[in-house]
Amino acid sequence: MMSDIIRLLPDSVANQIAAGEVIQRPASALKELLENAIDAGATEIKISVKDSGKTLIQVIDNGCGMSEADAGLCFERHATSKIQEANDLFAIQTLGFRGEALASIAAIAQVELRTKRVGDELGSVIVIEGSKIKSQSPLNCLDGTSVSVKNLFFNVPARRNFLKSNSAELRHIIEEFHRSALVHNKISFSLQHNDKQLFKLNKCTLLERIIALYGNIYRERFIPLEQKTNEITISGYIGKPEYAKKTRGEQYFFANKRFIKHAYLNHSVANALQELLPKDTFPTYFIYIEVDPKDIDVNIHPTKTEVNFLNNQLLYALLRTTIKQSLGKHSITPTIDFDVEQSLDLGPPKKGQPIKNPFHREHSEYNPFDVKSPGRPAQKPTGRQKTNKEHWKKLYEGHSKELTDLKSQVQPELSILPKEYSSDKDKKIIFQFNNQFILSKVKSGILLIDQHRAHERILYERYLEYLNTRKSVSQQELFPQNVSFSTSDAEIIKEIKDDLQILGFEINQLGKNTFIINGTPSEIHDGNLQQLMENVLENYKKNLVDLNLNNKINIARSMAANMAVRHGKPLKEEEMEKLIDELFACSVTEVSPGGHKIISIITIDQIEKMFK
Repeated sequence: MMSDIIRLLPDSVANQIAAGEVIQRPASALKELLENAIDAGATEIKISVKDSGKTLIQVIDNGCGMSEADAGLCFERHATSKIQEANDLFAIQTLGFRGEALASIAAIAQVELRTKRVGDELGSVIVIEGSKIKSQSPLNCLDGTSVSVKNLFFNVPARRNFLKSNSAELRHIIEEFHRSALVHNKISFSLQHNDKQLFKLNKCTLLERIIALYGNIYRERFIPLEQKTNEITISGYIGKPEYAKKTRGEQYFFANKRFIKHAYLNHSVANALQELLPKDTFPTYFIYIEVDPKDIDVNIHPTKTEVNFLNNQLLYALLRTTIKQSLGKHSITPTIDFDVEQSLDLGPPKKGQPIKNPFHREHSEYNPFDVKSPGRPAQKPTGRQKTNKEHWKKLYEGHSKELTDLKSQVQPELSILPKEYSSDKDKKIIFQFNNQFILSKVKSGILLIDQHRAHERILYERYLEYLNTRKSVSQQELFPQNVSFSTSDAEIIKEIKDDLQILGFEINQLGKNTFIINGTPSEIHDGNLQQLMENVLENYKKNLVDLNLNNKINIARSMAANMAVRHGKPLKEEEMEKLIDELFACSVTEVSPGGHKIISIITIDQIEKMFK
């Protein structure tokens, strides 16, 4: 007889499974601890992490604290003070409510909890490891709660091995810190990493909080949003379209003071800005939504970042309208001016006032409603006019067809280009078309080169060589420029600083998130270094997400994409010759680093067919 095979999982295993849903990385643990501190009514929260949270995550708050009994109970699964019955799930007004956070963290870390209620003489200290309580005793400590999470995933080595580099995990921690600090601007926050302070935020307005997190350069980049109805309140800030980025960096939605992800609302913002954003860019926004708690469901995902609104369509339309109104109010889009010039009397005629016909200077009897009226142009074209119009139409239609046929016939002959071009070097003719393409005569026809993609390929291979040989050409700036970034972007700059210096940037840290640039690569002749560095960073972050490139290739591609000559820039003949020669000296001439075609040939046979 076979024995039963279904059995209950031990609590330690069940807790580890729950931890896998809630705690994916150090930043996930920080999120849960921050939510508990905020729900506890704290007005000051201090965070300290070591080794990007792998060794230590400590959150200290001055909230309500816990009794000795509550301190022990809080590590049990589904233990919470936030809800008492099922109906409470449909009117959630706190950040935490599932009662899984501390239990999940304690299952995969070594945790020390110190807590004391306001008014109590003594507090409690609990040490717990892998869901097992090691010790619990009274303690003389400050009001509030301190939670220290040490050696995350110490008992799940496979999960620990999947963690990213320290710099990558630190960026996730900073992101979670931003999400809490952005919506609770009346709470003071501080964040230390390896005993070095990254943030110290005092109580302030929402705009000042955004600037404190992302830098003073953001002060002039936003326009405010404000809309209030009986059911929904929308507020916050949206970035001006000219400051849109290549990555979805600073895009934040908050619903009832909770950070949320909502693709439908993202689409509403994009729809409102669709005719204003540069191609392949994303707007920056910090949008705060307040609805009745019963009209929002936050209990649909373990991390509580995905929510559902009772009336999604209404919110979509209201958000889109709010953005459009704000854009118009701040002259970002053309608006109709309803203020009538005082010197114009456009009101209805007074009672008894005669109605006069429009007046024509040369033909006093002109009547716009009479086809035969003097001064009115003929309504039908003459035979000559009609014939000319038909000829032009026929010519245009025939020419368009030829162009369409040509477009379908042109095929690149890439392998013979360098040889063909060099054979005609003494008698070549080069010119620029549409400030976008370089055209030249080759043995078999006409050579076409995309100037931006060609220069991007040249710079990419040059920068890779610099990074491999650690040799480059730098030029000193006559007037060194200061550049400032958000803390997370500043961390990336520090991470890739050595490679940037190899490429020609002489860059030194001036403040916490500020750098001074004393020298630049020889390809930079002028321009806004702040904007250039921001663009390079955006490309770098986009490549990290989309392509997972290694640092050297990523930096070379990001630099080349932003330093290459743009479409629309006129080039002198010697500049075009140099670009073609350098392109054909590259190891790859046919495609740009992004895989787009650089060169093509229209053969003599194809040209002759156009005239048959």
